[in-house]
Amino acid sequence: MARAELARFLRDRREGLRPEDLGLPAGGGRRTPGLRREEVADLARMSVDYYVRLEQARGPRPSPRILGSMADALRLSPPERTHLFRLAGVPPEPPAGPPRHVRPYVAGLLHRLPATAVVVTAATYDVIAWNPLAEALLGDLGAQSNLARRRFLFSDEVLTTGHEEFGEIAVARLRAAADRYPRDAALAALLAELRAGSAEFNEIWATNPVRVPGHRTKTMTHPELGRLHISCDILSVPDDDQQVVFMTAEPDTPTARALHHLADRSLRERGGGSIPPHTR
Repeated sequence: MARAELARFLRDRREGLRPEDLGLPAGGGRRTPGLRREEVADLARMSVDYYVRLEQARGPRPSPRILGSMADALRLSPPERTHLFRLAGVPPEPPAGPPRHVRPYVAGLLHRLPATAVVVTAATYDVIAWNPLAEALLGDLGAQSNLARRRFLFSDEVLTTGHEEFGEIAVARLRAAADRYPRDAALAALLAELRAGSAEFNEIWATNPVRVPGHRTKTMTHPELGRLHISCDILSVPDDDQQVVFMTAEPDTPTARALHHLADRSLRERGGGSIPPHTR
């Protein structure tokens, strides 16, 4: 166990967190940046004394459970989580589940692109953040937020071309997620639901597809605006195993004008000004 290195790593990550990012008050006479030790201990559900001793390089070797709790409390990325376990001399455990919170800089992308429909998906294809234009384009994302469930169980409600291609992409990503997060109950429940409800899902799963998402174009039938030709581009967020999906149209086309119409209407319906993105 590398006690000094572990202590330094914990201090650096604690001091690098902003209290407001974790729903904690930012004021309160803080004399140093980042979280207090007792706040990390409370988030990790461990004693303050134990955590303080770890930061002072005086503590015993933490158990895998304690290390996992500290990694969650400090919002460590998967590589940082693995590094924490290695410093403690403990074999890394697979994470309990894919990250489902959105980092502020990712959420900021949604806010700065009001004329582009943008969603953020977790490794399970749960839509965990979206901007108003995405909801105007795709429907009520709060009510039906999982794109794989939409694709395989409610495909009649989502009228787009390219279903076969997205089906393989979705299954490939879900298979990879199942390997990385074998203990995630929500993912296991989703896979059971898809297996029970979709013969097509089972058929694609059996082929073990390997697909990498990239630039795609599809034709979508919008209930109000009719047929729209949409370009989809993916930005990966590897630290959180997430994807940001940008939906745009070629400039000076009927679809581009339709998207501008939807964006303008979303702005008017919210009384003007900036429109914050939705996050879960």
